Amino acid sequence: MFSFFKKKSPALAAATLSKPEQSLIGSALVTPLDIEAIVAASELAPQRQRWLDKLSSGLRKTGSSISGVFTGTQIDDALYDNLEAALLMADTGVKATEYLLADVKRRVAASAVTNPVAVKNMLTEALSQLLKPLEQALVIGQHSPTVIMVAGVNGAGKTTSIGKLTKHLATGGASVLLAAADTFRAAAREQLSVWADRNTVEIISKEGGDPAAVAFDAVTAGKARGKEVVLVDTAGRLPTQLHLMEELKKIKRVVQKADATAPHEVLLVIDGNTGQNALAQVKAFDEALQLTGLVVTKLDGTAKGGVLAAIALWAQERQAATPTLRPVPVYFIGVGEKLEDLETFHAREFAQALLS
Repeated sequence: MFSFFKKKSPALAAATLSKPEQSLIGSALVTPLDIEAIVAASELAPQRQRWLDKLSSGLRKTGSSISGVFTGTQIDDALYDNLEAALLMADTGVKATEYLLADVKRRVAASAVTNPVAVKNMLTEALSQLLKPLEQALVIGQHSPTVIMVAGVNGAGKTTSIGKLTKHLATGGASVLLAAADTFRAAAREQLSVWADRNTVEIISKEGGDPAAVAFDAVTAGKARGKEVVLVDTAGRLPTQLHLMEELKKIKRVVQKADATAPHEVLLVIDGNTGQNALAQVKAFDEALQLTGLVVTKLDGTAKGGVLAAIALWAQERQAATPTLRPVPVYFIGVGEKLEDLETFHAREFAQALLS
């Protein structure tokens, strides 16, 4: 159910499309292998539903405060005032709250609805559309290897998320090499080694070594060994610690020396419990590293799930201001510590879970 997109080479894609045993299902041209995938996907539907139930449960504290706004009998200024307060309490942020309120009011005016429950449905649609640009698949296979650099503050769940991502990539058939470049934190190297052993993947590690040197060695080894993915775990940083942020920039520069096109993804792991502070982290790390994706963890047990709306609006404004920059999607979200608690982000699923 957890998914990433493994890009085929042009030659392989052309060969697949030229097979005579292709068949049409609906309007999509598929091969027998694709049909098997469709069947497998249908068998995974109960697992996906279990994930959605867990997501809804994790976001209940946020959702209940917002849903309570729509229990009245009429649509009036009091409803909008209460909705504004609820969105702000959910850490949606001032800008995103104003954006969503304006969108909802436009929808209400255009439809002339009178039932507050209908306003809730319109809020779900407005939130889904705001979050939709964050919904993108992580692509591997365009480069050999795909080098993914992962950053985040201590305690956000960075190394654990790397372990979960490694598991899913390896299960999906990708060959993975880990780089234990978090050499400053006690036991970080050992923690990543456990994930490497558990997933039966190789790891480049050096006790007390220079983080940039470890990253360089890993990328070089990944190329030599024909690995498809190199995951670089970097030390946890606070964006206010400028000397440590400079170290992150150094790692990125050194990785580029090993492979001029790398890193191909720069991911930031953020703790959903931190609300607007998570947005501040995204801005700071993006300024330093030019982020290409996010992993949002620990969304369960918090009343601050609305921060994704704030991140979505920031990403929209960032792209409008600098179109040459790559978007910053949310590749994965997490609602717990178990392996299956990290999942692919889908905008509508999240909006529905938040407001269920």
